[in-house]
Amino acid sequence: MTVIRGRALIFWDPQASPGRARRKRDAIDTDQITPAADCVSESLDTLDERWKAGAFRYLMPDFRARVHRGETFLIAGDRFAIGSSREMSPAGLKGIGEEAGLELVIVCGHNMGDIFRRNALNLGLHVAQSPEAVADARDGDEFAFDPATRRLENVTQAKTYEPRPLTPKEEEVRRSGGIMAVGRRELPAAVARAPVVEFADGPLARTMTTTEQIVWAHRVDKDPHALAPGTTVRVYADLLPASDGTAPFAIHTFNQITGGRTVAPRRAAIANDHFVFTGRADDERQTGIGRSFAREHGLEPPYYATPGDGIFHFYFPEQGLVLPGHFIPGADSHSRAYGAYGAVGIGVGSTTVGFGWATGYIYFTLPQARRVVFTGRLQPWVSGKDIVLELLRRWGARQAQGMSVELVDAGRQLPIAYRNTIANMMAEAEAMNGIFAADEVTAAWYAAKGITTFPYPPVAAGEDARYAIDEEFALGAVAPMIARPFSPGNAYPAEEIARERLTFDTALIGSCTNGSYDDLMQAALVLHHARRAGATRTARRLLIFPGSGGVRRQIERGDARLGGESVAGVFRSVGGEIRQSWCGPCFGQGPDALTPGQRAITTFNRNWQNRMGVGGEGYLASPAVVAASALLGYMGPPSDLGLRWDPEMFGV
Repeated sequence: MTVIRGRALIFWDPQASPGRARRKRDAIDTDQITPAADCVSESLDTLDERWKAGAFRYLMPDFRARVHRGETFLIAGDRFAIGSSREMSPAGLKGIGEEAGLELVIVCGHNMGDIFRRNALNLGLHVAQSPEAVADARDGDEFAFDPATRRLENVTQAKTYEPRPLTPKEEEVRRSGGIMAVGRRELPAAVARAPVVEFADGPLARTMTTTEQIVWAHRVDKDPHALAPGTTVRVYADLLPASDGTAPFAIHTFNQITGGRTVAPRRAAIANDHFVFTGRADDERQTGIGRSFAREHGLEPPYYATPGDGIFHFYFPEQGLVLPGHFIPGADSHSRAYGAYGAVGIGVGSTTVGFGWATGYIYFTLPQARRVVFTGRLQPWVSGKDIVLELLRRWGARQAQGMSVELVDAGRQLPIAYRNTIANMMAEAEAMNGIFAADEVTAAWYAAKGITTFPYPPVAAGEDARYAIDEEFALGAVAPMIARPFSPGNAYPAEEIARERLTFDTALIGSCTNGSYDDLMQAALVLHHARRAGATRTARRLLIFPGSGGVRRQIERGDARLGGESVAGVFRSVGGEIRQSWCGPCFGQGPDALTPGQRAITTFNRNWQNRMGVGGEGYLASPAVVAASALLGYMGPPSDLGLRWDPEMFGV
């Protein structure tokens, strides 16, 4: 392998205090690497054209030109490429180098986004985690990287570094030429092999977390011993979902592995929920790629969700495709939401999903485990969104450090709607996954949908399971919260923010984080009782995005808790508008995306810079707080409307 040479291209922190030493920029998310509008694939022949053109469009507009000038060592701080599972990001960066006959090397500090790191290895993009190299780097420094040894050198400063090592399996994938080459090699045996899922019992099960037991049961290679953190194994998937945005690259990967033959994809599912209501011809062409693939391979509902059927994190569970004990790698970072249902849900890239469609399994590196035990009693107006915002606030810049998080509802007081929000936002917490072991709350939710039998035995963390971090989270200390831009962890008590009388342009309720019937009911209850007290119209525009088409139909039915009125009827009575079930406004797409200078309070999960629309500002809160704010005209909790908490009246 030829040694790669080039100059440093450094992302400096623009917020560094005057007079202090410059530092590298931390927490560059994939929304900044590849803005949503550039995540479009109009055909399988030109997958990466838009991805290359949009790379760092707003953060560093001349990025492409600088790489072509030889600045091929991208230097960033800690937590590089966190967030969305946009394989467009590493693919676009790699493509920018290749179009000029160059190779790009990503050099960053601690805790690179786990999905980006996996995607980079799959694609053959060089990544090196070396805090020391990052700290030493200066503009114009000459660097060298040896792909054979992964040794990094700052030639200008005559310093060498040993980046964080890869696991043996990761190194094997890298040296094999990436995940497509591995897939072609393993396909014949994978197609002939029937998946076998066997759960541990007895002494071995007592030593494992819920996540570890599910992963152990789904191993392709049946080693009888317990798994150790850092071990990479092949793991059978029960479902491999993608969206219209991530499906094209997964389809390309599947075709590259299978040779384009009609080898039925294993457990494939596609939901059209990202680019479907924009009215743009290029988005329609992108959606058409998944539609053609579904038709060719016989994917039908519920494995193929048409526009309006729902956001796949709501749609697939309510269709019974997500069940306790499942292992589900999804081509979307918020696939972590499946942890609310007792499943291991992780976010992966499109190439991993395409590999899984072909083989039935993926490569997975087991992370360290962390446990959060929720104790005490919920306080007035506090919901799952408030809990997770407070958790992210407490964890600070380090967040979950890529660990698997065991979430324990000690008092069995968190309904599935709350658990969905918490597990979903383990993506923002930078956890590998978050999981609530299935219990009577889980069983009751499924029973209400007519599902009473499950494919796997009940599983929960063993009494001797070990955790790198074990913490207790007292629910009694949590108040209604609002997160300011530009981080979900930048959260403050809603009562405190209310004193500032922060105004906004739009209130948005729904999305994959808070789009369930119970979420929308909580917002409607606030509006219903405030209306009876005289607050009859919203002071600001109010838009509602149900999590699925099923939820959209359900909110049109009368409910006794609203005096026989429907949830949708309550929203409309105060001026609210019901939208389609889709993801668009959450990541700045479609007619309801924010425009420069606009501000919104939302129940979404991310409020990073430019996330909800270029130049817009997003605040995050619970459905109850967003509904109250819409009536108040400023950001504030329901108590500012004069409403007094009554669990029988307002609780889920």
